[in-house]
Amino acid sequence: MSREIININEDFIRLQDLIKFAGITPTGGQAKYLIQNGEIKVNGEVCTMRGKKMRDGDIAQFEDRIIEVKID
Repeated sequence: MSREIININEDFIRLQDLIKFAGITPTGGQAKYLIQNGEIKVNGEVCTMRGKKMRDGDIAQFEDRIIEVKID
């Protein structure tokens, strides 16, 4: 599995924005589709909340990609 860190300079990033920013999908609409279909895990559990706020240390997983949020 590949693990990557996404650095943000806000208190949080919404899950669909993180997925798009990480390049998993090219559009926010496609990111929302993955989330609603239960294809994204957050901190080890399936998450279907599109607007989920991802904060420092939170981890999102799609297939073999792991994205960790870090606040600068």
